[in-house]
Amino acid sequence: MARIPGEGLAKGLAVTMRHMLRKSETQQYPEVHPDLPARSRGVIALVEENCTVCMLCARECPDWCIYIDSHKETLPAPEGGRPRARNVLDRFAIDFSLCMYCGICIEVCPFDALFWSPEFEYAEYDIRDLLHEKDRLGEWAATVPPPPAHEVGAESPKELSAGSRPAPARRTAPPAPVKGPAEGASVAQETAQKATQDTARETARDTAPHAVRDTGRDTGRDTGRDTGREAAGRPAEPAKGPESRPRREPPRAMRDIRSIRPPGSLPRNAGSPPQKKDGPEGER
Repeated sequence: MARIPGEGLAKGLAVTMRHMLRKSETQQYPEVHPDLPARSRGVIALVEENCTVCMLCARECPDWCIYIDSHKETLPAPEGGRPRARNVLDRFAIDFSLCMYCGICIEVCPFDALFWSPEFEYAEYDIRDLLHEKDRLGEWAATVPPPPAHEVGAESPKELSAGSRPAPARRTAPPAPVKGPAEGASVAQETAQKATQDTARETARDTAPHAVRDTGRDTGRDTGRDTGREAAGRPAEPAKGPESRPRREPPRAMRDIRSIRPPGSLPRNAGSPPQKKDGPEGER
C-alpha cells in the first residue's frame, strides 16, 4: 500500500497538540518531596545500640566500603559472678562513593543494626565528602519507615510468642525406688526370687575352695618375687591381696581337670603294692 505523503508529520503534530491541551503534572522539588516506594534504597542508616561489632557487614561487603573500629570493655561483675568483657563501637563509617547499594550488609546483620532509609539528599561537591561516620548514619535512622503490618490471619512473630509463653515448671527428682518385693506380687514371683538366691549361694560355695587355692598360689609367687628384689637391692612392690586382683572363675569343664589321670595309667588300689616293671628299669 502506498503511504500518504506527510503521514508521519501529522502523527507527531497530533501528539504535540494532545499534550498542549492537557494539564501538566509538575512536582515542585525541593519544596515538594516525591512519594518514594516503601522499600526504596536511598541510604544506609545505623542503629548504634544494636551493633555488637561482629564485623559481618564489613567482611561481606563486596566493595570494602565499611570501616569499623572498636575496643573491649570489662563490665563489673554482679554478686557471686565474674566480670564480662564486651566490644564497644568506636567508629562505623560507610564510603558511599564506593557503595553500589546491593544491600548485602543489611541482609547479613544478625542484630538489626542496619536499615534502608528513603533519604537521598546527601550529595556533595567533593567525592571525598561522601565518607559518612556513625553520627550521620545515626541521624538517618530516624527516617527509616516502620515495617509493614502483617497480613490478616498470619502467624504472630516468634519473638512475641516466645515472650508470652509461660515459664516451664521445675522438674523434681523422682522418688527413690523401694527395694523388696512389689505390692501385690504373686507367689510365683517370690518363689522364683528365692530359687535364684539359693542357686547363687550354691555356686559361691562350689567355687570357694578353688579361689582359696589360687589365692595361696599367687601369694607365694608374689612373696618369692619380693624376696628376690630385696636381695638385689630393688624396692619391693606391695603384695597384691586377693581383693586387689580378682580371679576369674574357671568354667565348669575345667574345674575337675586335676582328677583326670594321664593316658595309659591304671587305677591303683589303696592296699595293693606297686607293680614292678620288666627289664633293667624294674630291677632298679
